[in-house]
Amino acid sequence: MFKAPKDVKRVASIGGGPIGGGWTAHFLARGYDVTTYLHSEAEIPAFRTILDTAWISLTALGLAEGASLDRLTIETDIEKAVEGADFIQESAPENLEMKQELYRRLGEVVPKDVVIGSSTSGLMMSDIQAKCATPERTVIGHPFNPPYLLPLVEIVGGDNTVPEAVQWAGEFYRIAGKAPLMMKKEIPGFVATRLQEALWREALHMVANGEATPEDIDIALMNGPAPRMMAQGQCMAFHVACGEGGMATNLDQFGPALKLPWTRLEAPELTQELRDRMVEGCNDIAGDQHFSDMATQRDKEIVALLNALRASRDDG
Repeated sequence: MFKAPKDVKRVASIGGGPIGGGWTAHFLARGYDVTTYLHSEAEIPAFRTILDTAWISLTALGLAEGASLDRLTIETDIEKAVEGADFIQESAPENLEMKQELYRRLGEVVPKDVVIGSSTSGLMMSDIQAKCATPERTVIGHPFNPPYLLPLVEIVGGDNTVPEAVQWAGEFYRIAGKAPLMMKKEIPGFVATRLQEALWREALHMVANGEATPEDIDIALMNGPAPRMMAQGQCMAFHVACGEGGMATNLDQFGPALKLPWTRLEAPELTQELRDRMVEGCNDIAGDQHFSDMATQRDKEIVALLNALRASRDDG
C-alpha cells in the first residue's frame, strides 16, 4: 500500500516556523532531499536563520552521508511543494479549521500511497482528517521542540486512519533517526505534553502563591530531576532509586504520600498579575541575552548531553 520506509528519498515539510524549520533541518541532516512549503517569500530570512542555527548542532551530533543544506528546495505553492514527496510532515499553525482545509487539499493532490504526518501538539487527528478525502494515510507525528535535536516523536492515528499507516510512520521515523512512541489511543495532548503540562501547572501555582520564582523552579529542575530523567525517565528513576525492592518498595513506602496535598493539578487562573510575574521572572533570568544566543546555548548543551549519553551507552 505504501512505499517501504527505507526507500523514502524526498520529504515535503509544510511550515517554516520553529517546528517546521526544525523538521526541515532534521531531515536534511539525515540525508533526505527536502522541499519546504512557506506561505510567502517574506518568511525565507527567518526560516534560514532557524536552519543555520540548527545546522551547527546537527553537525556536532554527526551528519548522515550525503547530508547537505543544498538538498533543500523552497516553494510557496503547496502543490509544487508536495510534488514527488515520499512523505509529508505538516507543521501548519495550531488552527483546526486551517488544518482541516489543508488536509482537504492535500487529500486531493497527494497520491494515496504517501503518508502525511502532523506535528500538532494538541489537536486530534480524528478532527484534522474530517474533510480529507483520503484520511486513511494521515497520522499524528508530534515532535518535541527543537525537533532537530530531541528524538521523541509521538505517533497515533485518527478514527479513519488505517493501522498500516501508523506502523509505517513508526518505522519511517525510526529510520529517520527519531525515537518513536507508538501511542495506544488518541488522547488530547498525547503523552509527553500531558506530563509537561502537569509540571507547568504546578510551577504556575507556586509562582501565583509566592512560593517560588521562575528562577527557583528552573534551578530545582535543572539541578534535580531533569538530569536523572534524561537518563532514566520518571518510572525507572523511581524504580532504581528504591534499590533491590524497585517500584514495589517505592509504592509500598511512599504510596500514602500520594494523598498529601503536594500537587494542585487544576490550572490556576491566569490573571494579569500572574502573567506579569511569570514574564518578569523570565526576563530577569534572561537579562540582556538575545533569544538567538539563548537558543544556541540551549542547543549546545543538549548536544553535549546527547553525545554523552550516546558514548556512555556505547561503552556499556
